[in-house]
Amino acid sequence: MSDPIETAILNKLAGLEPGKSIEPAEVAKALQPEQWQRMLPKVRATALGLMRQGRLTITKKGKPVDPDNFRGVTRLRLPTEEEAALALSRRPPVAEDDVED
Repeated sequence: MSDPIETAILNKLAGLEPGKSIEPAEVAKALQPEQWQRMLPKVRATALGLMRQGRLTITKKGKPVDPDNFRGVTRLRLPTEEEAALALSRRPPVAEDDVED
């Protein structure tokens, strides 16, 4: 089952021209119009997870943020190929199971 927040973020971004961005509040308002402020931290957390997977870029003043160290007003957009590759290179390696022959 997919996460409704993740789906909402990616659906909103899919409808934009390349390089265009959205505010996290737009997603929160679409999901919970009456109590969108309560939804905002969950949207930001989901966006951060997507950024670490290389599927999203979080920007501040038009520049990608460091996923481990940012604050303040941000926007969300689809990543460039270089940004996606960088995010994937930062991921820890997957440990292989020790197999005895």
